[in-house]
Amino acid sequence: MPEPQNPTPELSTYGVGPWQGELPEESFYDPELLERGDTRNVIDRYRYWSMEAIVADLDQKRHPFHVAIENWQHDMNIGSIVRSANAFAADTVHIIGRKRWNKRGAMVTDRYQHVLHHPDVASFVEWAETADLPIIAIDNVPGSVIIETFSFPERCVLLFGQEGPGLSGEAIAAADAVVEISQFGSTRSINASAAAAVTMHNWVLQHRFSKL
Repeated sequence: MPEPQNPTPELSTYGVGPWQGELPEESFYDPELLERGDTRNVIDRYRYWSMEAIVADLDQKRHPFHVAIENWQHDMNIGSIVRSANAFAADTVHIIGRKRWNKRGAMVTDRYQHVLHHPDVASFVEWAETADLPIIAIDNVPGSVIIETFSFPERCVLLFGQEGPGLSGEAIAAADAVVEISQFGSTRSINASAAAAVTMHNWVLQHRFSKL
């Protein structure tokens, strides 16, 4: 099924009922969903598709950037960041620290998104070095570069910290670059999941639309 050149608005926001008419024979359709309907939080293109088929299709077009999140305080924003990573087709999400994380904000998107766990920053850095991926930390700390002037590598890991304390000192020290999002109001920082979405979209603007 080809990708549309100009994506149209999603029509079935609240899901669809049982398949009407002659049943399709393509293997990517889920017989149970065809019979009972599909109320999942998926785009119209994937209605009635099995979860395995959706993951396989996404694997053909994931972007070469990864997302990493420090998980020391069981931050509730992690689920929302995973959801955004799925929306922007990140390659993989990496959870650093505690293996368990609050999945409520992910809205089940973690089933379609590759998620890896690293017990600590050191093991994560070792993985990134082996994969030859530069680590781009996102935090508003001294010495950071504003995102509007930063050129993201096409292959990289975008590293985010906890709501409030931000990234640990060890994570900052391990980063190849530290980037902050420009702000113009009175608050010191924006929500962690919002910062992640802004950063991922910035990568998309630079690498998907810069040549249009």
